[in-house]
Amino acid sequence: MASDQKRQKARALRPNDFPGGVYPPENKHQSTGEPIGSIPLAEQLVVPLLQHTGSTAIPLVKLGETVLKGQKIAEADGLISCSLHAPTSGKVVAIEPAAVPHPSGLPADCITIDADGEDRWCELQPCEDFRRFTPVELLEKIRDCGISGMGGAGFPTAVKLDPHGGVEIDTLIINGTECEPYITADDMLMRERAEEIIAGVEIISYILDEPERVLIGIEDNKPEAIAAMRAAAEGTRFDIVVFPTKYPSGGEKQLIQILTGREVPNKGLPANVGIVCQNVGTARAVYRAVRFGEPLISRVTTVVGKALERQRNIEVPIGTPIKHILKAHGAHRGLMQKVIIGGPMMGYTIDDTSAPVIKTTNCLLVPTVEELPPAPPAQACIRCGFCAEACPASLLPQQLYWYARADDHEKLQAYNLFDCIECGCCSYVCPSSIPLVQYYRAAKGDIRTAEQEKEKADRARERFEFRKLRMERAEKEKQAKREARRKAAELARRQREESGGAEAEAAQKEADLVAAALARVKAKQASPEQQLARAQRSLTSAEGRVERLQQKLEAAEEKQRDQLAAQLKAAELKLQEARQKLAEAERQAETAAEAGRESTPGQDDPQARAQSAIEKAKAAAAARAAMSPAEKLAGEIDALKARVKKARARLEKACSAGDANVEAFEKALQNLQQKLEAKLREQKQAGEEKQ
Repeated sequence: MASDQKRQKARALRPNDFPGGVYPPENKHQSTGEPIGSIPLAEQLVVPLLQHTGSTAIPLVKLGETVLKGQKIAEADGLISCSLHAPTSGKVVAIEPAAVPHPSGLPADCITIDADGEDRWCELQPCEDFRRFTPVELLEKIRDCGISGMGGAGFPTAVKLDPHGGVEIDTLIINGTECEPYITADDMLMRERAEEIIAGVEIISYILDEPERVLIGIEDNKPEAIAAMRAAAEGTRFDIVVFPTKYPSGGEKQLIQILTGREVPNKGLPANVGIVCQNVGTARAVYRAVRFGEPLISRVTTVVGKALERQRNIEVPIGTPIKHILKAHGAHRGLMQKVIIGGPMMGYTIDDTSAPVIKTTNCLLVPTVEELPPAPPAQACIRCGFCAEACPASLLPQQLYWYARADDHEKLQAYNLFDCIECGCCSYVCPSSIPLVQYYRAAKGDIRTAEQEKEKADRARERFEFRKLRMERAEKEKQAKREARRKAAELARRQREESGGAEAEAAQKEADLVAAALARVKAKQASPEQQLARAQRSLTSAEGRVERLQQKLEAAEEKQRDQLAAQLKAAELKLQEARQKLAEAERQAETAAEAGRESTPGQDDPQARAQSAIEKAKAAAAARAAMSPAEKLAGEIDALKARVKKARARLEKACSAGDANVEAFEKALQNLQQKLEAKLREQKQAGEEKQ
């Protein structure tokens, strides 16, 4: 029974083949002669904010801020994004565009850190047993540690391990193929860190709810790595699947076809066929993140090429400038033809070696001219069909080439341009040396740009249509309100017409109320007697002021006499004006008294009383004229005392009645008291002068 199960399992694990492919020279022995090493820490590290597929991370640090190793310095922006962490301790000296490893050669936003040489870690959160956490918690930890794919385009690992849409994952594939010539980073990682890789696979399997199959695919040209992985996987249910070497068997879709026989649909993902695929380097990074709390701040990179004195694999901090690595390996400027990021098939050349290592930098190839001669000039396509035979995605490279040259985007998409993995097989076998992959990359970029522009235009059109609809709706609402107001006004008019008598009566009542109010106002106007009394008080006040100013002028010094003379002149003018007003008031009072005698003579007649008041006022004015200044001042003091007494009584009455004007009464009383005190002081001063 056991032997039957083994035979069935062996048949199930029998590798398949994929169409196309090529067999370029491997050139892997140059960098596997010594174990994974390290180099001295660079004085300055440059951390690009975009090292992954998706949105650029958002900086969390400021210029001049001191950071610790492993500290988060940039936050993921959205779902498809990755956080970034400081690869060493030091000081942030720049947050600005800098050279980055990218085929375009364009600069990008980076955080530059001056290393302090202490390499001090921030506080980490290790985990002894990952099974104490739920898969969701582990995914959040992986996301927080900035783990992204380390073997391809750098897709965020937390997103890849969390398939959406309820897709059931039955197979987990760990990619240890590393089919690109010259690159041996994964090979050496499997040889020396196999236990950590298997531990990471266990965590990934737990997050995916223990898929039915866990397959670790390795090409047969890595015997040491195969032996190490088998030893580390002993006692687990993980299967190490070895298959023949062929490029590009490390492509995700090609590896899935080799190990399972399934084909990922056009524009589809491995999750659509129940598979998740991860790189061995990513599995190790997941283990380090969960077990020790370490973010992804370093990686194993192959440094190879005959222009170097030393060729090997090193674990290097993210952000280390490439020129620093080349200097540490004895790069010979005279022998260097170029610097390639990646391998000779899918890599790209960079011109600025100040660009840093990022999370996806698996190889630095520094060949000589003899080692990697420049491609000969491209010639005309001879339609040999070798490119179609070599294409592992079963595309028609020749047709794609013609449509790319013609900028026919519709035809390119119809011929599934985006299924091209840019492996370079077509360019490798082309007898005319046509750089087919470069045409495809450029066409993809143009199509993406056109789609983005179309999306912007569509959004603008939607906003315009929505605004137009909103304005139409608002206009309809305004029209409805105007119609409602018109109907309400029409209804009110009809009601007024129907109840015209009642409205006339109400209007008459309103007119009567207005007339009564006017009569009350007119009744409150000052009588001739009151106007006469007011004029007498004004005259008395003016006379007193003139007398005081005359006294001050006589006693004043020479420098004050001009000012006092001007004040005396103004006071005399006011006295003259007060006399004129008194005379006018007397004439009005006499006129009123005469009219009253002619109409209804009698002792109790108001006009008679007015005449009597006039006579009294004249007598009082004559008496004042005969008074001395001291007598006039004493009279004013007596009058103020009487007014103060009356104001105090009015205030007490208001307080007892709870009148709202209490504050006004208090203010009036204070003013009168101040005037009385001033008069008393004046009287006292006059008495002292006489003595």
